[in-house]
Amino acid sequence: MTAGWLVVVDPQQVFASPDSAWVSPFFADAMPRIRRLAHAFEERVLVTRWMPTADRSTSWGDYFAAWPFADRPASDPLYDLVPDARHLSELPTLDLPTFGKWRPELEAIVGRGARVVLAGVSTDCCVLSTALAAADAGAHVTVATDACAGSTAENHAAALHVMGLYPPQITLATTAEILA
Repeated sequence: MTAGWLVVVDPQQVFASPDSAWVSPFFADAMPRIRRLAHAFEERVLVTRWMPTADRSTSWGDYFAAWPFADRPASDPLYDLVPDARHLSELPTLDLPTFGKWRPELEAIVGRGARVVLAGVSTDCCVLSTALAAADAGAHVTVATDACAGSTAENHAAALHVMGLYPPQITLATTAEILA
């Protein structure tokens, strides 16, 4: 078993479906590496989901006005995990209405100052937001660069560049490097 925790950020239909405005063209390429990592981390895998339940009286109201296709009930199949992600963890998914998933609920599961590997989608939104918050909270973060999928190749590279500016709290590594 690999040390620490694997947090798989938002492997949902909304980021995989070709019909979605948020589809990542690299999602399918990242999933086999996410599965390899999950196998290595065994029971220390947590899967998150972004949910459309944020308070519309805040800036989230403007967000949903800009992305009306996403303004659906949380029970909509668009927010389901993709089939390949449904059995990555025995733990229930951590469902949050925020880009960043590093919140007290996640820290309570993995522990304060934990070693965490991040994988998932989208590199340039939810993965980035989670990594920065986790680093601020004192976690040791490794981003699995080839097990993340960005909205575009350029945005993926830009997000990795930004996260790469935060060593030693955030490090970048490929799946092979993490599993070595």
